[in-house]
Amino acid sequence: MTRRKLDLSGEVCPYTLVKALLVLETMESGASVEISVDYPPASSNVPRSLVLYGHEVVSVTVEGPAWVIVVKKGRTGESR
Repeated sequence: MTRRKLDLSGEVCPYTLVKALLVLETMESGASVEISVDYPPASSNVPRSLVLYGHEVVSVTVEGPAWVIVVKKGRTGESR
């Protein structure tokens, strides 16, 4: 399965989370997306919030000036 990429460089909270959720809505359960953010609060807010929405955060890494968050989509409608 191909991993989608979502570049949210230049975006700030809460738009980083909203845009990530919109992309995840279009994906199948179990699919992964690689989300790039360069807004420091988003590096922790996005992963924490996506877990609350029932998705799995696979990794969060720093790549240059950005954080790369790899997320695996949870089952639709599943929240914690």
